[in-house]
Amino acid sequence: MRQNLTQKTIFIIAVLLVFVYGIFGIPKGFNGHALQTAILKRIQLGLDLKGGTRLILQVDVDQAVAGQAQQDGQRIQQSFQQNGIAGAEVVNPDPKKQPGVIEILNAPATKSTDISSLLNSQYGQDYSISPGANGQWTLSMKPTVMSQVKDKAEQQSIEVIRERVDALGVTQPVVAPYNTGSYQILVELPGISDPGRVKNAIQSTAKLSIHLVTGGPWDTQADAMQALSGTVPYDSELLESVPGASSSGAPGQWYELTRTPVVAGTDIRDAEPGTDPNTNQPQVNFYLTTAAGDRFATFTSANKGKPLAIVLDHRVREVATIDAEIRDQGTISGGGITMQYAKDLSLLLRTGALPASLTYLQESTIGPSLGVDSIHSGVMASIIGMSAVLIFMLIYYKGAGINADLALILNLVILLGFMGFTHSVLTLPGIAGVILTVGMGVDSNVLIFERIREEIRAGKSAAASVDQGFAHAWRTILDTHVTTMVSAGILFIFGTGPVRGFAVTLVFGLLANLFTAVFVSRVIFEAILNRKGRGEALSI
Repeated sequence: MRQNLTQKTIFIIAVLLVFVYGIFGIPKGFNGHALQTAILKRIQLGLDLKGGTRLILQVDVDQAVAGQAQQDGQRIQQSFQQNGIAGAEVVNPDPKKQPGVIEILNAPATKSTDISSLLNSQYGQDYSISPGANGQWTLSMKPTVMSQVKDKAEQQSIEVIRERVDALGVTQPVVAPYNTGSYQILVELPGISDPGRVKNAIQSTAKLSIHLVTGGPWDTQADAMQALSGTVPYDSELLESVPGASSSGAPGQWYELTRTPVVAGTDIRDAEPGTDPNTNQPQVNFYLTTAAGDRFATFTSANKGKPLAIVLDHRVREVATIDAEIRDQGTISGGGITMQYAKDLSLLLRTGALPASLTYLQESTIGPSLGVDSIHSGVMASIIGMSAVLIFMLIYYKGAGINADLALILNLVILLGFMGFTHSVLTLPGIAGVILTVGMGVDSNVLIFERIREEIRAGKSAAASVDQGFAHAWRTILDTHVTTMVSAGILFIFGTGPVRGFAVTLVFGLLANLFTAVFVSRVIFEAILNRKGRGEALSI
């Protein structure tokens, strides 16, 4: 019996040391400042404690729907050309008011059967298709498909924002949906030093594409429209360049480009800032995927001598003549690029383009002083609450109260050690979770102690009462902890930021409490009983 008790005691001490290491790691000293630094290195502070910026962004999901409809329209046009349906023009009549609508104009009447068969076989699942007069067809995106496109745009935006924020070095950011169904995103950035740069990096769509130049340059949009007889061809688009985009360094001009890009943003494998070896000016080097590189090599080999345009965010960034085959590498230079711009643009190209533009609905900044006040208030509440609990247990349960107090202190150590090992983020609601865990720990001890008292009143010995008390209270304790952990799990899944912090600390604390209230407390009782003589009363 004594040997078994010794083994259990050694195990408890080992657990205690492990979780103390989880809290502090290996501190660089044992004074107050060194220990505080060691704790904060392992347990990160959330936005409400550390200070930082909180943003709420709106995703323009209609833009994503319009983009999907535009891509489908381009594919329809290509299918018409491949199937010999000449003269038909595919357009998106109003991308802003009717983002999911595609119209086909001037379709030849002799090909109506072929058109109907092609559209229904390839697009009938996603669009409602209806013919009209004078060779007109209308495709309207189905509501279920439109909802899927919007949801996908929101999720992609969250992923891109998270990658960009992580790459900028923001510690423990929160990026999550906000107001379910409104396509809004919550972004919390604890302790950032340059919120303006982070906001610019988040909001930029950074859509890169490479197009063949089919007309221009013209000095003004009016000159371009006049040269095109007032109408831009359906398979072309008219875009303005940034100043200095052409090799002549001319101011902003207008170019006619092929609507379908040779290379799109999804074809980019990597991007990095660099320096032009000839001018020593900053530039961005980008690298294509293998498949895109092979396709680009075939295209540039067949179009030597023709101008090619690099388009970024719907503006021509650079225009150059194809002198030789280009495979999987390109550069963006000129136009007043700075090294900081080159670094930020490389980041945006690496992390991918946003599927839709973002607008800021709300921005709030929490200063470090407010965080310090929150920490002070939370810690004081924890100390006062725990002290009151410890004193109550000592008064009400006498000697057994020491047992409960030791278990509660170990419970707190294990909880903080858990958070240190997992590098969890501690928020103000998280501190509330710690306090609630203390209350749950007391509740478990009360259940056990009261059951032991009942067994003693029934005339059983101290050892038998302890054994029966733990055996009968165990099921109730397990039920209460499991149901609370299920609730905390739901909070973690559907909550954001501080709510998740509360859920995490609560679950960790409940797991620790199961160990301390049931195992540690019983080992302490066994140690006390070993010291008592046969028939001696238990202080409880």
